[in-house]
Amino acid sequence: MKKDGHPQYQDVLFHDTATGTRFVCGSTLQPEETEEFEGQTYPVYKVPISSASHPFFTGSQQFVDSEGRVDKFRKRYGGKSKKQDDSAS
Repeated sequence: MKKDGHPQYQDVLFHDTATGTRFVCGSTLQPEETEEFEGQTYPVYKVPISSASHPFFTGSQQFVDSEGRVDKFRKRYGGKSKKQDDSAS
């Protein structure tokens, strides 16, 4: 078996830049920056989003209608209005 065939596996500190959450996880990443966390020094890797800040996992998922798409859809495919339903009876 060849030596140095696999990258080094080590504990890495992941820093969620959106919320400031930090957690340690094993990884083969080789970041150059280090940071102290809970009394130990770890190589740190900054991530823009993690399970601590992702809307799916936090439950804060919201639909943002920035261009009026919902209203446009309702105008086009809204179906009958209530007045038309009452007159048909």
